[in-house]
Amino acid sequence: MLLELRAENYIVVDHSTVAFGPGLNLLTGETGAGKSILIDALALLLGEKASAEVVRHGAERALVACVFEATAGALAILEANGLDAAGEEIILRREIASNGKGRVFVNNQAATVSVLRALAAELALIHAQSDTLGAFDQAQQRSLLDRSAGIASEAVGTAYTAWSALREKLASLQSDEQDRLRMADLWRFQAREIEQARLEPGEEEKLLAEKRVLANAEKIYAAAMGAHDVLYDSATSAEVALRAGLKQMEELLRYDTRWEEAVQQLAAARATVGDLSQQAREFAEKIQASPERLEEIEDRLALLDKLKRKYGASVTEVIAYGEQVRGKLEEIENRDQLLADLTTQLAQAAKGYAAAAEALTELRSAAAKRLAKRAETEINQLAMKARFEIAVTAQHEESAWSAHGWDTVDYRIATNPGEPLKPLDKIASGGEMSRVMLALKVSVEESANAAAKGKKKTQLPRTLVFDEIDIGIGGSAAEAVGQKLKTLARGQQVLCITHLPQIAAFADQHYLIEKREQAGRTRTSIHPLSGEERRQEIARMLSGAQVTETSLKHAEQMLKSSGK
Repeated sequence: MLLELRAENYIVVDHSTVAFGPGLNLLTGETGAGKSILIDALALLLGEKASAEVVRHGAERALVACVFEATAGALAILEANGLDAAGEEIILRREIASNGKGRVFVNNQAATVSVLRALAAELALIHAQSDTLGAFDQAQQRSLLDRSAGIASEAVGTAYTAWSALREKLASLQSDEQDRLRMADLWRFQAREIEQARLEPGEEEKLLAEKRVLANAEKIYAAAMGAHDVLYDSATSAEVALRAGLKQMEELLRYDTRWEEAVQQLAAARATVGDLSQQAREFAEKIQASPERLEEIEDRLALLDKLKRKYGASVTEVIAYGEQVRGKLEEIENRDQLLADLTTQLAQAAKGYAAAAEALTELRSAAAKRLAKRAETEINQLAMKARFEIAVTAQHEESAWSAHGWDTVDYRIATNPGEPLKPLDKIASGGEMSRVMLALKVSVEESANAAAKGKKKTQLPRTLVFDEIDIGIGGSAAEAVGQKLKTLARGQQVLCITHLPQIAAFADQHYLIEKREQAGRTRTSIHPLSGEERRQEIARMLSGAQVTETSLKHAEQMLKSSGK
């Protein structure tokens, strides 16, 4: 349930906070007061695209925020995205700067718009004013049907992915045969060139180290022998000096034991110098100035550089490229067998997809009958006499296959007796369209709630939002719409913008949105109504700007009739 919605410097709203309650929450106000602005703000918090145009003139940034009751599904989404929960509430905040840049926060932690969109499916569903059934494409109509019965298409999606991958691989192998044969000669040359080089991972580093030694053999020999001479072999070597010093220290030790540690340290230093000088001499003796070996190393490094320029940035990449080329050659050499294997695998994958798609068609066909029957009942309760049908047609041609199955789903209606069923976009009357829209939405939500019982993993939006869904209707039809919204609100929270007093009378919570001019600026505000204020607002909706005693009495009667 949506608990609170806040907007600051958002279009014409300088600062507004509204707390919502359970049941039916209705927002009313004069035309142009900015009622849809709040719905648009909520849509931003549910992941809609933002624009710098929403920032109030003169402000540096706009801010919209809301608080929802947490659901198990929403908390799982937070955990999956590394976000901490905040008790039993989920706080969404979005900031849009005047330069168009924005920031998203969930429970006061930095997040992304994609997280908001994921949470939207768990928290709320907005039916916008422009969301007419006539604009529904196949995907939207199929999605509504699947939602009504809790139908999942993951199995079909998995089968489609497997079939599609095999089909693409087979098509790739069958196409451009001449180019492949032409490339085979190049691949053979490349594979042979790399294979003949007998490359080993890490050999380049070893060769470079050996090259440095060979290229500087004389300098290295002289340095090593010089170190040996200075440390040990000359008459003035460090070893000679240490030996003399040690002798003097031992003489001191004879008379005073405090020099014992010093004697040990000097003896250790003499031993270390002796070891180092020996290592230097042995290293020098192993050095061989071999021009032949140096030339051999330089030739090998030149070959490695050549191969790297052609096949990769390192010896490891060259080796990997050689393996890749050999794999391509094996495909060509074993093409006939590979084609046969892929053809068999593709046929099996197609059977698997067909079985999954057929099962999905059966589920949808059964769901279509249930939803159509429920929707027809709901439509006719809104002062209409219509026939409603949902046709599910399986398109078995491979060109119609998709990750959602092979079905086309068509919603058809006849709004008058004797007329044939037609697609929804053929309905001429705006009022009829609005009633069909509401009836279908109610039917889908009620069916979805019924299908979700006993299914822990299925989470339905707890808040439904209708933005002026009552456009084009009035009289008894408007009252029927109000009753339908009231019925829907018994199971979940509903927010609705309305111009009709017949609908407003059914509100559990009633909010007035007003636009005023203050200090030369337009400001929109919202506040809850109760008691006499509600009666006054419904009377205004009945009679216009001039509230009369008759309209007040009529408003009072409407409130009594609605049970409020």
